[in-house]
Amino acid sequence: MKTLFKTFLLTLFLVSFLHAGENFSEMSTQELIAIMGYVKPNEKAKFDKELQSRLPSMSADEKAKYKKNLRK
Repeated sequence: MKTLFKTFLLTLFLVSFLHAGENFSEMSTQELIAIMGYVKPNEKAKFDKELQSRLPSMSADEKAKYKKNLRK
C-alpha cells in the first residue's frame, strides 16, 4: 500500500513537472527532489541552481532523500 502511494506521488510530481516547464522556483522542494534525474539536459543548469539554493533550508528528511537521489 505504501509503495502504491509513493508511486502515485512520484507520478503526480512528474506530471506537475511536465506541466510546469522550466519554472523550477514554483515547485516544492519535495517535487524537485522527486524529479532529480528526469530533467532535460538543457534545463539542468537552472534545476541545479534552484536545488542548491534550497539545500541550506532543507529538513533532515529532505536532505536524506536528496543524497539518496544523487547516487542514482
